[in-house]
Amino acid sequence: MTADREFHEAQGALFESEAVPGLPPGTRLPSYIRDHRERLRERFLSGGADALPDYEMLELILFGAVPRQDMKPLARRLLDTFGDFNAVVSAPHARLMQVTGVGAAVICQLKLVEAAAHRLSRARVMQRPVVSSWDALLDYCRTALAHGEIEQFRVLYLDRKNVLIADEAQARGTVDHVPVYPREVVKRALELNASALILVHNHPSGDPTPSRADIDMTAQIQQAAEALGLTLHDHLVIGKARELSFRSEGLI
Repeated sequence: MTADREFHEAQGALFESEAVPGLPPGTRLPSYIRDHRERLRERFLSGGADALPDYEMLELILFGAVPRQDMKPLARRLLDTFGDFNAVVSAPHARLMQVTGVGAAVICQLKLVEAAAHRLSRARVMQRPVVSSWDALLDYCRTALAHGEIEQFRVLYLDRKNVLIADEAQARGTVDHVPVYPREVVKRALELNASALILVHNHPSGDPTPSRADIDMTAQIQQAAEALGLTLHDHLVIGKARELSFRSEGLI
């Protein structure tokens, strides 16, 4: 028996004996559900994420939350409600609970995927030079902030070699405003022995165009940083589909 066959047979045995709450141990899934789930798993294992559209990826994720039910209708309801896969897994708990069929187990499954995505993208940028991993840094910022429904302001602190040593949320606000205190930003840089920083915040509206308040706040932080020998490399504003760099736009 080949290793691949052993692996898939072991998977099949596990899937067929999935525990079903309220039913005796060993209860098998209905064949139509079991066969559909196995087909999706096979397609994913052989073809990766590109082999599945968004609703089937969601189905696959939700299998672990609701073991004895066709998950396609729920997957489609989630996509109809939030728009795309990323928006579904990033949606706030309260809004997810408003979707028919969503409970604590479904939310836990979705948030586990979101947390895993954040950790993977974070691992690609932490303790690495920003200059050589700029694209990874942008991916990390998009993953963390692009689908947020309220504004969040973060500061990325860098050492003398421009290695990212800390990423800290400074404040969370409303749908269109977040309070930021320049003194606290630079004070924290000194505590971390940082030499430079990058500001990052999101615009829940989706449009990353900076407001007058964004521009003024950035100027205040840059002035405070320069007074202490710190460098402000950039301020990134993350929208739903694109981001804006203050440095590229000539704003710093």
